[in-house]
Amino acid sequence: MNTMINDKDMLLNREVGLVEFNRRILALVVDESSPLLERLNYLCIVSKNCDELFEVRVARLLKLNREQPHKILPDGITVADALYLVREAVISLYDDIYKTYNNILKPELKKHNIVILPPNDWNKSRQKWIYNYFVTNLKTTLTPISIDPSHPFPKVPNKNLHFAIELNGVDQYGRNSKIAIIEAPRVLPRVIKLPKRTNAKNDEFILLQDIVSTYIDAFFTEKNVIGCYPFRVTRNASINLTYDVTKNLRSLVTKEVQNRKYAECSRLEIDISSSTPDNFFIDILINQFHISKDDLYLAHGPVNLTRLKDIYTLVDNPKLKFKNYTPGLPQILRKNINLFDAIKKEDILIHTPYQSFDPVVELTKLAATDPDVVAVKMTMYRIGADSELAQNLILAAKSNKEVVASIELFARFDEATNALLANSLENAGAHVVYGVMGCKVHAKMLLIARRENNQIQHYVHLGTGNYHQQTAKMYTDFGLLTANPLITGDVDNIFAEITGHGRNPTIKHIYQAPFNLFELILQSIESETMNALNGKYAVIMAKMNSLIENQVIKALYRASQAGVKITLIVRGACALRPGLPGVSDNIEVRSIVGRFLEHHRVFYFYNNGAKDVYLSSADWMKRNFFRRVETCIPILDDKIKRRIIYEGLEVYLQDTANAWIMDKDGNYTKVISKDGFSAQEALLRKLT
Repeated sequence: MNTMINDKDMLLNREVGLVEFNRRILALVVDESSPLLERLNYLCIVSKNCDELFEVRVARLLKLNREQPHKILPDGITVADALYLVREAVISLYDDIYKTYNNILKPELKKHNIVILPPNDWNKSRQKWIYNYFVTNLKTTLTPISIDPSHPFPKVPNKNLHFAIELNGVDQYGRNSKIAIIEAPRVLPRVIKLPKRTNAKNDEFILLQDIVSTYIDAFFTEKNVIGCYPFRVTRNASINLTYDVTKNLRSLVTKEVQNRKYAECSRLEIDISSSTPDNFFIDILINQFHISKDDLYLAHGPVNLTRLKDIYTLVDNPKLKFKNYTPGLPQILRKNINLFDAIKKEDILIHTPYQSFDPVVELTKLAATDPDVVAVKMTMYRIGADSELAQNLILAAKSNKEVVASIELFARFDEATNALLANSLENAGAHVVYGVMGCKVHAKMLLIARRENNQIQHYVHLGTGNYHQQTAKMYTDFGLLTANPLITGDVDNIFAEITGHGRNPTIKHIYQAPFNLFELILQSIESETMNALNGKYAVIMAKMNSLIENQVIKALYRASQAGVKITLIVRGACALRPGLPGVSDNIEVRSIVGRFLEHHRVFYFYNNGAKDVYLSSADWMKRNFFRRVETCIPILDDKIKRRIIYEGLEVYLQDTANAWIMDKDGNYTKVISKDGFSAQEALLRKLT
């Protein structure tokens, strides 16, 4: 291929790709085929995703822009250009978010007797109740700080709701402050449900910010309030530590998590739905947070839309939510059979959330209580607070079993939870390690060693998703339970790598990052390319969350030019441009966005009819290939291989309800069909 692969005309920007992913979620908010409260939930997800975009990706670009604005990024454009593109994309997204909220979602909620009452709709009885709520629950909790020489601008924590109040006049002390700040503590609910009136059908809600804004004069009896503007700032969420063998990593991470609340600002949001502050007032805020006007985003509604999710919980109307279902079980686990015996009898594939994650939880419980189990080893990336799996490991440690937990302290936004978990496990007697310095341990592995017939038998669970019981109900993932010594021996050796030093040469079947996973993918693509050039049938199918690694994209372009049929199911950011004439004509990229978050990573290479199938914890990203400990498992059982090909790939290619097709410019078009076939619904019917 003569065209340079890292040219900006060949690759798409990652950050803009993430914005486009949120557009696909936003489309679900207006999709009337989904229950109404689920549509509200989708809006909250978009808002939460935007927060993370600014905490991580935009914050990184801002830092780079201060240091190296002309640095060329992997997609071939400068840092400054990338920042411009993502800002423009977000401004457009913001506009659509609030139009959707104000013009579509709120009226639809009202039609179904769910009303978010603005202040101008508060009648006298409501005003009385709301004012009493303000006096009783809010007034003494909120602290107004007038900004003057003796009252410096307060620290504003990451993503906390605040109010900037514009003032005029002089108070009784002779102070003529022009601005005051009020923070709404996180403990305060952002959405308050009003008591139901007798025989009323409506569920009525008011927003905390509307209460404070309405009664703001109560805090400034000696002055005139010109305006009250809800706002919040978003800050850099990255944690960067220098390796120091003399320091305790857990304590350093815990300290950094606290410092993150006041890290560099990457976004300022101001609600201008009631009134707009003048430029002088805005400049005061911008200067305080050391940002430019380009980092200011004006919202035509609440700046914390994520918190509207409380309405979902507070409204008891099953008709407005997805129907409940009972996750299924693999056939062998439906029988009254010991879990160890079942795994030893055959490999077991669990496809969550369609099938239950409970067997994995039960396996850890069995490991803790079975007298023949001698050791339990587990990686913990995102496991969740109050995890039953963690409690089972603690029980195993207290039962004098060898327990090894590799806890990832750098799992973004889970650092504090993981630090507490590490402490609990250590207190129970477990051996806790913090992965590998410089590489996040992102692999999903559970190993149980059991004494059977005077020898050690290993049982293993390997997965594409985290050991998190709640996300296992919402994320699509594959998990493999096996006692196959070819796999279990490799897992045992990988744990030895993590707790010890260096690469273990005895690992024969599982592919790993940062060692040979990258080579596996490139070699597999190259093999299909050569087969196509030799006139053989050649196919690549892959499903993942993100595809942005340049060399892999370059290899896929070469394969396409050779005639390999390539189908990629990429949920989020994809830097590859499908359909470029002469470059990627044979590549289709689709994204599935529906009830469940598509999360499994599945790689398929036809390989002259051998049909090589792999399950992995890794996306096709530079960080996953080179800066993380990842696993990629070859599927050895033909029955399981057929299941994965259908349930993880082929069924999604039939989807005409939740599928989007990507074009060469990074735009997505929703697949429209009369039948509206949903892969997720089909899998629900098949597996539950």
